[in-house]
Formats: sequence, C-alpha cells, structure tokens
Amino acid sequence: MIERIDDMPAGTIGLRASGKLSRAEYREVLEPALREGIDSGELRLVFALTDFHGLEPAAVPEDIKTGLSAWLGHHTAWKRFALVTDADWVAKAMQMFSWMTPGEVMIFELDKLDDAKAWVVG
Repeated sequence: MIERIDDMPAGTIGLRASGKLSRAEYREVLEPALREGIDSGELRLVFALTDFHGLEPAAVPEDIKTGLSAWLGHHTAWKRFALVTDADWVAKAMQMFSWMTPGEVMIFELDKLDDAKAWVVG
C-alpha cells in the first residue's frame, strides 16, 4: 500500500509504502505525487518504506516506467530525496545506486522520519 503523508512541510511531498505494492497504487498515488513535484519544478520527496514485501507482478512494468519517466525524464526537477526505512537491503541498494539518482539523496532510519522531513526542505 502507498499513501500520502499528510503532515509534510510546505513544498515537499511525503509517501509511505508498506506491504506488497500494486500497479493501481503506482497509478493512483505514486505517479500523481511525483507529477505534482515535477510540475512544481522542485521535487523534494520523503519516501518512508515500512514492512516492505516487494511488488506485485503487474507492478513491475509500472515501476520501470515510473522510474524512467520521473528519474531520467525529469532529473533537473529532483532536488532532494529522503528514503526512510529499516529494511537494510533497501538502504544498501539505494546507497549503491544513489550516484544515478538526480538531486541529493539521504537515507534515514524509520525513527528519524521527522529528521528526513526537515532535511528534504533543504
């Protein structure tokens, strides 16, 4: 499930994801949130990932499409991306590929969500 985090600082977007992510959630929540940030010209995103169980098979192509469109197609809009997770493998993967991520990237543990919100404002 992907949902918006409501109590975000002005000019930022917050998303919380848990469980197994579906294609519909990409289309109905994630993609509109990213579009909002891209359209503003400054995407400052906090993505909190809790109890993650991967993607449903139908979500894999949507993940690739979203990644290529948002990360590569609009890389100048990305300013700051804060990943908040206790999933060690996700944090390590993000660290490994952060050089490809546009803008600044920081990884926070789940109990540091407020720190991530403050950092993403930048």
